[in-house]
Amino acid sequence: MKKLMIVLMLSSLASAVMAIEPSELDHRIRTLTDKFEAFQHQPGKSITAETLIQAQGIILLDTTKGGLVFGYQGGNGVAMVKDAKLGQWSAAAIVKANQASFGAQIGEEQNFYIILLMTTNSTWRLIDPKIEFGAGASGTANASTGGVQTKTPSEQEVIVYKDRVGLYGGAVVKGGGISADGEANRVYYGQDLSMRDILFAHKVQPSATASHLAEMIDLYTHELAGSKSVKH
Repeated sequence: MKKLMIVLMLSSLASAVMAIEPSELDHRIRTLTDKFEAFQHQPGKSITAETLIQAQGIILLDTTKGGLVFGYQGGNGVAMVKDAKLGQWSAAAIVKANQASFGAQIGEEQNFYIILLMTTNSTWRLIDPKIEFGAGASGTANASTGGVQTKTPSEQEVIVYKDRVGLYGGAVVKGGGISADGEANRVYYGQDLSMRDILFAHKVQPSATASHLAEMIDLYTHELAGSKSVKH
């Protein structure tokens, strides 16, 4: 029975990806951009300009976990890196996160993550088949506190900010990780591209929605957001 549930869940996820359209991916990036802006407007929780200006890469990730007996966690997001010479953001690479476990679990929780890659070396993790951020990640923010930074931005490789909605209780979901969503990237750019192609080799130009996301990041880098909001 458990194996059947896994097969059905994976089949439904695969079908959803196969049916996705470029317009839906644009909508996904716009939603992530809106969530980034909303996060920056939360008092005591926003990412400082000092931290953003030092970031060499960024991942925005939406995840949902929940379940009754069978637990799941899935998510999607985008990643971009900054050109070391020009200081400009790359095209957006579509990423995904999937993990599952069994146990006495109930409820649903939605999480929005902002993962800042603070060094050039850390951005190269994005080309790995599974992108893992373990002990090297710090500065986590949650629903009630801002970024808890025990080191300055220049001393950290990865800083993770988290905004949570909903309640969830039960067994801990272990494993998982972030990986490239190859099919979504193929649909979005109309060709088969690796993370290296999109983020580092500049084989595609940023879309309009990705360019808007980059503009938003740059805006908050210059401490303008405290006094005004950007009109979409």
